[in-house]
Amino acid sequence: MTESRVVIRRVPEGTPRPEDFEIVDSPPMEVGPGQIRVRTEWLSLDPYVRALLSGRHFRRMPQPGDVLPARAVAQVVESRHDVWNVGDRLVLETGLQSGTVTDGTDAWPLHPGHLPASTALGILGTPGMTAYFGLLDVAQVQPGEIVLVSAASGPVGSMVGQIAKLRGARAIGLAGSKEKCDWVRKVARFEACIDYRSEDVDARLRSLAPDGVHVFFDNTGGTLQQIVIGRRHLARGARVVLCGLVAQYNLDEAPPGPNLGTLMASRAKILPLIVYDYEHRRSEFLREALAWHGEGRLVFKEDIVEGLQNAAAHFCRLMRGENFGKSLVHLQR
Repeated sequence: MTESRVVIRRVPEGTPRPEDFEIVDSPPMEVGPGQIRVRTEWLSLDPYVRALLSGRHFRRMPQPGDVLPARAVAQVVESRHDVWNVGDRLVLETGLQSGTVTDGTDAWPLHPGHLPASTALGILGTPGMTAYFGLLDVAQVQPGEIVLVSAASGPVGSMVGQIAKLRGARAIGLAGSKEKCDWVRKVARFEACIDYRSEDVDARLRSLAPDGVHVFFDNTGGTLQQIVIGRRHLARGARVVLCGLVAQYNLDEAPPGPNLGTLMASRAKILPLIVYDYEHRRSEFLREALAWHGEGRLVFKEDIVEGLQNAAAHFCRLMRGENFGKSLVHLQR
């Protein structure tokens, strides 16, 4: 048997290309005391990995030869662990590989309500938890408020809008195509969605929220952030949740920010969100989100490729903004 892994061949310059990565096969490692061997079923591709590769993330910058980071749904096939047993299905960090040996420190068990299992990497996983605590704990959204969210068709953005509606707020999305905006409005049931590639964002926001938005859940940064903050689209007492900065992950240097002087007039707050700060409250999120999912009150969109051989190209596609929904790699068994 061999294990296959996607490793960094060279640190990308600008938008990643498939040739920046390569697949390496090697014999499996031995399982030591307190360890488990897992076989990967699903792998998550996430934009923050590009921030890691640029050295602008608080976690360690990966180097050439390292496995590309990725979270997975995986099954235990060998165990010398006191908690995890053969046959257990777990969600954990494995890296972009077909299997690995780990101590399972960061693992949590797949719940029967994770149907399909891939939702544990999307709306019922860390992206969903990001939306949940970002909106309810950080922004403290209230009924009747207007929530504006960028990257609205993605796993975080779509969950933000759906939770907003479940809490009695109004949801407006920003997305990068008519197809995505149609899905956000018709399937995820946002009140509106603005196609920032073909529409005048400034004018549409003036029409949809003439008195400004109460929560801006920002997953992208960049031009959209500058429009919303710099052109006075924040209501009095608004909260800006800084969740992601995907617009700058492919840049060699961070761009200048918006004019923050407008925050003074609106008495708005900028609130950073680091989802890892809420890991100890994951069960709280799962109790409510799994119930919503089981009642059919949540929808999601997935963008799936089959096989590890297609993972690098799929990651590059994600970083070009060509994905539609949660980017995943499925490994057949």
